[in-house]
Amino acid sequence: MAVDTPSQSVAKAAGDSVARGRSRGTGPKRRAPKRSLATHWYAWAMVAPVVIVIAVIIGYPLVRGIYLSLTDANERNVARSIGVNEIPATYEFVGLDNYVTAINGSQFWATLGWTVLWTVACVSLTFALGLALANILNRKIAGRSAYRMMLILPWAVPGFVSVFAWRFLYDERRGMLNQILSGVGMDGVPWLNDPTWAKFSVIAVNVWLGIPFMMVALLGGLQSIPGELYEAAEMDGANAWQRFRNITMPGLRSVSTTVVLLSTIWTFNMFPVIFLLTRGGPGEATQILVTQAYKFSFEISPRDFAQSSTWGVLILVLLMIFAAIYQRVLRKQGEVW
Repeated sequence: MAVDTPSQSVAKAAGDSVARGRSRGTGPKRRAPKRSLATHWYAWAMVAPVVIVIAVIIGYPLVRGIYLSLTDANERNVARSIGVNEIPATYEFVGLDNYVTAINGSQFWATLGWTVLWTVACVSLTFALGLALANILNRKIAGRSAYRMMLILPWAVPGFVSVFAWRFLYDERRGMLNQILSGVGMDGVPWLNDPTWAKFSVIAVNVWLGIPFMMVALLGGLQSIPGELYEAAEMDGANAWQRFRNITMPGLRSVSTTVVLLSTIWTFNMFPVIFLLTRGGPGEATQILVTQAYKFSFEISPRDFAQSSTWGVLILVLLMIFAAIYQRVLRKQGEVW
């Protein structure tokens, strides 16, 4: 009878251990992506069409826009058809020249300055008014449901309909606002024909359109704060301002950070209000970055597709920088987003 040497015994024990580990599922594992695909293939199959559609609808235009921003493409040198004749594209690659031209020009910085002011004003006013209305509607008052429906109405009406209604109100001759001012003996205001008044007018319309979303989101956050906290604070002698500062605002922090970020992105790119109300006028007084990019591509002659794409890419970069800084600030404050 053969007797195993110590080294052979160790090797045999190790082999048995590996065999048992494989039988128990503790041996070498397959790679995570393959295992995930094999286990969750049905979920991947359901998600795939959505991913493909998003890649086509968003990915291709984005890549195409970045490419055009690196060329001198305009209405005269892109591929086009005239009758049965096909004219090939003759635009050329110019690198970063369009970005240098945009950043070194005064038009970009002037438009960016007003865009930032417009965004900060709209988001600040929308948040403040939405928070005030949410606090009011969070209390038990008569007709609370009716008030909620009335305040949500601007959100339910299509945006272009609301803007056209406001345009009628702002009409210098026949608008209701100037009719009211004339009725009390005051002169009419050139709401959309004076640069300063036009800026106030577009901010007012955008705030009016944005309050319902802000109010609904903040109202949901208020209703998630336990009422026992307010009762305990009131028993300890805290006044209304102290309860608001120490309970309400910390309780709304997670909701507030999200709605402020979303509102900032939406307002920064709020094309319909500016375009339908003033078309960037009078002059260039209310022109924001996104409407100026549209103007390059559709209004000036010859249409400058390269410059329009350049401004679009710069808008995307600015928003990405803002989102990154915003996320970093939240992390320093202990928020996870």
